[in-house]
Amino acid sequence: MQLTLGFSPCPNDTFIFDALVNNKIDTEGIRVQPVLEDVQTLNEWALQGRLDVTKISYGVLPLLLDKYLVLNAGGALGKGVGPLLITKQAGADTKAVNDMTIAIPGEHTTAHMLFSLAYPQAAKKKFMIFSAIEDAVLNEEVDAGVIIHENRFTYQQKGLHKLVDLGEYWEQQTGNPIPLGGIVMKKTFNSALQQKVDALIKRSLEYAFKNYPQITDYVKQHSQEMSEHVMRQHIDLYVNNYSLELGRDGKAAVNTFLDIYKQLKNVHTHEKDIFLEMR
Repeated sequence: MQLTLGFSPCPNDTFIFDALVNNKIDTEGIRVQPVLEDVQTLNEWALQGRLDVTKISYGVLPLLLDKYLVLNAGGALGKGVGPLLITKQAGADTKAVNDMTIAIPGEHTTAHMLFSLAYPQAAKKKFMIFSAIEDAVLNEEVDAGVIIHENRFTYQQKGLHKLVDLGEYWEQQTGNPIPLGGIVMKKTFNSALQQKVDALIKRSLEYAFKNYPQITDYVKQHSQEMSEHVMRQHIDLYVNNYSLELGRDGKAAVNTFLDIYKQLKNVHTHEKDIFLEMR
C-alpha cells in the first residue's frame, strides 16, 4: 500500500523520516511517497485533506480534528525550543510590541498561537514564510519577527536581538512542554493501518538515533547551505523522547494548547478521538 507523507526539509524532519522513506527499515509492505514542503504549505494542505500522513503545526490542529488523528511518534515538543520574537533594535521595549508590525511564519502555525497568547492585543501582523523573516526585520519591512527552526541559531550572527522567548512564556504560563509540530493521519484509515504507520515512524527514528551523530546524505541534501554543526543543533533541539512517543505529558500539552485556542478564539467545541490510542 502506498501513502503520501508530508514533512519539511528541515533536519529534524528528514532525520526522523530518512529510514522510512529510504527503506532502511522493514516497512512491512507500506510504501510512502514523501512530499517535502515548508510547514505553512503543509498546514494549508492539511486543511484541504490532501495528504494521507503529514507534519503540521499544532496551531492548525483545532481546524483538523474532523479529518486527522494525532500519531504518537514523529512530532516536535519540548522545553526551551519555542519561537523567539526578535528585532533589529537592541534593548527595544517589550511594552511597545502591541504597536509594532510583526512578521509571523504563517497564520495557522504554533508560533502565531504562542505570539497571540503573549500579545493578544497585537494586531499588525504580516504572515510570511519563516525563512524570509530575518531579512524582513533587517530591511525594516517589519518592526519585529517571530523566528523558528534554524533561524534560532543564526539571528545573532546577523546583528538581530531577542526581544521575547515565546516558548519560555508558554512554559511559565502552563508548565507544559511546547507543542510545536505533530504528525497526523487521516481518520478514514482503519486503526490497524494507523497503528502500523505510527510504529514505522517510531522505528525510523530509533534507527536514526542508533546511528547519530552521523548526518546522512538525505539530511544534508535537504539542508542546503546549513553546516553540519547547525544541523546537529537543530536535531538536538527538536528531536527528543517526545518524538519517539507523545506520552502523557505530551498529550497534556496538546490538550492545554487546544483549551487556550478555544479561549483566544472564543469558540466552544468538544473534541474526541484526538490521539491515536496506544496498543
